[in-house]
Amino acid sequence: MRTIANIIALVLSVVFYPLFVPTYGIALFCYAFHSPFIWTLIAILGTLLLTCLLPISAIAILIKSGKVKDMQIADARERTMPYLYTTIGFAFWSYLIGAVLSAPLFLTMVCIGATVAIGIITWINRYWKISAHLTGIGGLIGGMMSYYVTLNLVPAWHTILIWSLLSLIMMFARLRLNAHTDGQVAAGWLLGIACTCLPYCIISYVS
Repeated sequence: MRTIANIIALVLSVVFYPLFVPTYGIALFCYAFHSPFIWTLIAILGTLLLTCLLPISAIAILIKSGKVKDMQIADARERTMPYLYTTIGFAFWSYLIGAVLSAPLFLTMVCIGATVAIGIITWINRYWKISAHLTGIGGLIGGMMSYYVTLNLVPAWHTILIWSLLSLIMMFARLRLNAHTDGQVAAGWLLGIACTCLPYCIISYVS
């Protein structure tokens, strides 16, 4: 029998399913920068298509063919092909945001970093079941940090508190569901931050 804690953990895992996170991030960016309506519409719909709907469609096909059991892809051995399809979708997304929509450099670097992160966890997953959920949350935080670096601002304390709580809650959710170990969720979180924040921070420092 599922406990309330397990149900909450499951709901959180669905809401922050890794393929949903890029769309959340782009929506937050458009809101923060008051982006023009058409730009916002193309960015959000393009992100939803390339980083969510296309990978999910590929996973659905793999499920139907019997190569993957479910959308959560709990078995690490089943993750390689879905992750490869996801990496391809993310690569086209990076091109859309950076080249087609001419987004600010920091956002382009965040998208590229997220693509690199997916590629890295695809490789790591062959040996160790690193948490994609926490990589996504870490990627959101890394993108936020890049945003503040761009504006040369220090985030408000409540912003730091919100993102810290979200990270801890998602770590709890994945551990509660016995989906990962402590090390796997921590490693995923750090990988997401590193890939989406460090490249732009280095470029900003050098320039």
